[in-house]
Amino acid sequence: MNSGQDPRREIEALRAEISRHERLYYVSDSPEISDGEFDALMSRLKALEAAHPELASDDSPTKRVGGERSNTFAPVPHRIPMLSLDNCYSAEEFLEWYARVKKGLNNEPFEMVVEAKIDGLSCSIEYEKGRLARASTRGDGETGEDVTLNVRAIRSVPIKLDLSRPPAVFEARGEVYMDKKDFEALRESALQAGEEPFVNPRNAAAGSLRQKDPAVTARRRLKFIAHSYGYLDGMVEPDSHREYLDICRGLGFQIATLGNRTCRGAEEALAFYDEYAEKRFALPYEIDGLVIKVDSLRQRGILGFTAKSPRWAIAFKYPAQQATTTVRGVVFSVGRTGAITPVAELEPVKCGGVTISSATLHNFDEITRLGLRVGDRVVIERAGEVIPKVLKVVPGARTGAEKEIIPPKACPACGSEVFKDEEEVALRCVNPSCPVQFKRSLLHFAARDAMNIEGFGVSSVEQLVDKGLVKGFPDIYRLKKEALLGLELFKDKKAGNLLAQINKSKEAPLSRLIYALGIRHIGEKNARVLAQHFKTMRAFMNSGPEELARIGDVGPVIAEAVLDFFKSGTTRGMVEELAGLGLRMDEPERNISGGALAGKTFVFTGELKTMTRDEAQEKVRLLGGRETSGVSAKTSYVVAGAAPGSKYDKAKKLGVPVLSEEEFLRFVS
Repeated sequence: MNSGQDPRREIEALRAEISRHERLYYVSDSPEISDGEFDALMSRLKALEAAHPELASDDSPTKRVGGERSNTFAPVPHRIPMLSLDNCYSAEEFLEWYARVKKGLNNEPFEMVVEAKIDGLSCSIEYEKGRLARASTRGDGETGEDVTLNVRAIRSVPIKLDLSRPPAVFEARGEVYMDKKDFEALRESALQAGEEPFVNPRNAAAGSLRQKDPAVTARRRLKFIAHSYGYLDGMVEPDSHREYLDICRGLGFQIATLGNRTCRGAEEALAFYDEYAEKRFALPYEIDGLVIKVDSLRQRGILGFTAKSPRWAIAFKYPAQQATTTVRGVVFSVGRTGAITPVAELEPVKCGGVTISSATLHNFDEITRLGLRVGDRVVIERAGEVIPKVLKVVPGARTGAEKEIIPPKACPACGSEVFKDEEEVALRCVNPSCPVQFKRSLLHFAARDAMNIEGFGVSSVEQLVDKGLVKGFPDIYRLKKEALLGLELFKDKKAGNLLAQINKSKEAPLSRLIYALGIRHIGEKNARVLAQHFKTMRAFMNSGPEELARIGDVGPVIAEAVLDFFKSGTTRGMVEELAGLGLRMDEPERNISGGALAGKTFVFTGELKTMTRDEAQEKVRLLGGRETSGVSAKTSYVVAGAAPGSKYDKAKKLGVPVLSEEEFLRFVS
């Protein structure tokens, strides 16, 4: 560079040159200059920016890692849900998926793109007018965590899109991962420092992306591969997935090594799967299968989505890694609802890149099915992040010293009586004050979808219960700062924050409180239905079987669970205590009479793409309308998503107006 030229031009030229070399090094793996030459360019740019602060820019390569730290990972709602993929594990299952796609397309020919299923962490990166604006994890699919500062530190992620006229919004979705060699270096460094190392590249990538200090993330040499897009505004949508990958490559993103293979039939896809059964071990990153996607976006639109996954894609997993080991013993774990789960203690064995020392046995019927005894040699399996499980016993390895596994007659946590319902496979502890059961109930009570008490996590619950500060839900609302400061975890600020969150949770509506109480079989939706029907906790608590039976979405199992829950005087007293402590005991009234949809009834069928069905129904409720499950001549509208069912046909037959998802959104806006 000519140091005598205009500073603005030299800075712009340096930024472009450095960005080009970053892309060559981190994305294309074909550097043109040495590390020393690259460092010299970066030093010159830093010096010029320091001398001319008026020319500073957030999209400069020098600003990848700033001085900011993140103390929290704020929630980020996804504009379009980040759905997971369905899995298949055999040629037969893949052919079943292929046949469903053919049927869904009325036998219209289609092509598939095959990509590596990299074992990393899903991530969304949003650009506004070409500049990196926000990055978030997948989270629960609807809402992720803000990791923008850390994603900026990933060298393979462009800070600025290479476009003269960038779109208003461009969202790239992909995988944050760590190469095998970088993982081994990180692991070796941790061992030498006497620290606990990450067990595999995926865990290392996840832990590195959620560092509070972006400088730490930058040192971990994470990478990002783009494999999907979510939201696009101000740019012509590509016609195919291959075209989208080409766009990403042109914008400076890395795409998967296997992202260019197109298969025109099931046989080609199966041959490619077999070809990479061994080749995958030579890839620079870990993969646990292939992702096979319909290439045409038009055809994807025809196929649509289920509630959890697209119909036009499938993850074709390679066989789970297995190992043989010995069962040393069986312990019994107590869950939130009192269910007692047997867990096998194993002779530690390497499987799937980690050391396995325990595996779930699910229930005692499963132990009988396996014919399992303590001391048996067993085959275990680990698939992805699924808890390891015992596949089978090796009977030929028995010595005669093996011992029968006898179900407990008393709860292993509290010694209380255990009970087994004839219609269930699980043994249950019937003591509501069981300490292990209670700790898990507290975590559920404070969860985001329940009372949403931030900071009330596992460590806090352990100490609060063990020290006797919390013996029931009402005790949460009696906590004082002085008591919290007496615990190891809490300093002044943290104690104050937790108490503020607890106080804020008192305003949660009845529907959240019903869900938080942990009544068996009652999920979020059922809690909302019950709260909207009864309006107040007192009416709900005093409800009888006849009234519960009249509620459309409440079946006999839920009705019985509600009646059983409120049979106990202890339970009713606990609810009264919560009311006395200031918790809200009613559900906000909907402005039904004055809402824009007052008097209108809606029925939803098929799978919605831009929102969940619960979200769509909430839009109707907020505008004074009502959603029902059955279509009749009195139904105002049927909203049809992808692959609508018989309700759609009935609406057509009865002449009920049918709205597409897009028409519904315009209607309610």
